[in-house]
Amino acid sequence: MNRRNFIKNSSLLGASLALHPFLKGLAEERKLNIIVLLSDDQRHDTIGALGNKDIITPNLDALVKNGTAFTQAHVFGGLSGAICQPSRAMLLTGRTLFSIDRQARDNQEFSFDIFNNYVTFPELLRKNNYNTVGIGKQHNGTTIYNRAFSDGAKVFFGGMGDQYNLPVQDYKADNSYGGPKDNNYAPNKVNESKGKHSSELFADETIHFIEKYKKEPFLIYTAFTTPHDPRRAPAEYNQWYADKKVSLPPNFLPQHPFDNGELKVRDELLAPFPRTEEDTIRQIKEYYATISHLDAQIGRIVKAVYENGLAENTLIVFAGDNGLAIGQHGLFGKQSIYEHSNRVPLIFSGPGIPKNQKVDGYCYLSDIYATLAEKSDVKIPSSVQGISLAKAFKDPKTPLRRALYFAFKHFQRGVKKDGFKLLEYNVDGNRHTQLFNLKEDPWEMHNLADEPECKAKKQALKAELLKLKVEFADTFSSFWNGYS
Repeated sequence: MNRRNFIKNSSLLGASLALHPFLKGLAEERKLNIIVLLSDDQRHDTIGALGNKDIITPNLDALVKNGTAFTQAHVFGGLSGAICQPSRAMLLTGRTLFSIDRQARDNQEFSFDIFNNYVTFPELLRKNNYNTVGIGKQHNGTTIYNRAFSDGAKVFFGGMGDQYNLPVQDYKADNSYGGPKDNNYAPNKVNESKGKHSSELFADETIHFIEKYKKEPFLIYTAFTTPHDPRRAPAEYNQWYADKKVSLPPNFLPQHPFDNGELKVRDELLAPFPRTEEDTIRQIKEYYATISHLDAQIGRIVKAVYENGLAENTLIVFAGDNGLAIGQHGLFGKQSIYEHSNRVPLIFSGPGIPKNQKVDGYCYLSDIYATLAEKSDVKIPSSVQGISLAKAFKDPKTPLRRALYFAFKHFQRGVKKDGFKLLEYNVDGNRHTQLFNLKEDPWEMHNLADEPECKAKKQALKAELLKLKVEFADTFSSFWNGYS
């Protein structure tokens, strides 16, 4: 399918999203179906309808037009280079970074398998007579997967792999999963087969389970492995961007201005040092192509919801697990707490969700849990620390979180409040401070930390940082010793 026909067909799908009035009476008598679609490494600014003029995402655009987008959704951060693992653990449990088991030891890499004392939101819905289906990337252990899901297919328990040859497994009620989890993936050893791309594979299974459970209440949690590298979209999607002018981000730098503690992690080695404009544009085009291909699969899933008569009773949630720099600030990975790394797309679309609405209140990805529980009339467990965002559907200006706290390993801490962001670094005793006015400087290019007129703002944010440190039980002494 060429780009023009793809966009035309997707526009027709968008129109159908807005026009279907059927099944409203029946919807009132049935439990709400829920489909959660999670992308991998997708930054907040990679959807056309949310301001990106270079990317082609007609189906996500339609979802935005027919739903509510939270424009200030963030991930908390991580305590290892694999941000996606704690991000998913927080999403599934509704808990914050420093309250998930196996992460309490300073200066160590961590596993984020989820312990039995936390009820995940799929498990909660399963206990309330939902069919719960898990598809795609499940990065928090096999035991929690089987507790959470009553069914599933094409499950990937690894972190990354060849998009055409992922070692996926089918659902096993006895938890007898085996075999390699990451198929020894390395960027220079990608072996593309002629099989289906992972995004198509996961979309196929999502559609299958929509049809299988259309007469019963269901939750389908589909976690894609794109646009995470290796970014190998089908050739036609790469061709869309081959001759297209794509903008270099305003905050592109050949290198980061100082050592942030994680300049040699795997993600940062996917581009030359110093960074070049040519290579950065090439990688941005690959990134956008994989997102456009993913967008097409999301369109197929939404279409299946309508074709099976479930549109008036199905809530669709789309989100990214974390962002990605690709040249911004001289970085290429997600191992930082800049906007490009910890701010993600979050869209709700379905019954009771206002159309074409944007909410600018601060929230975390982990707030999805409490929101889904409230929308499905299920009591929120006491273990959940997130807040429900449901009140913002009625009033988009309602306050959500007063401030946001961010952390990466024992190197970086940050706070965001009232349109300002304070970032603090401690790398082997070398401290750096950054202060950004995001209203005037959304690309975080102008550090105000040493400006005399910003001294009061910096001190106020430092006080907020210390307050949130206690609130979120951040006891990493290697970062905090000597901080003032």
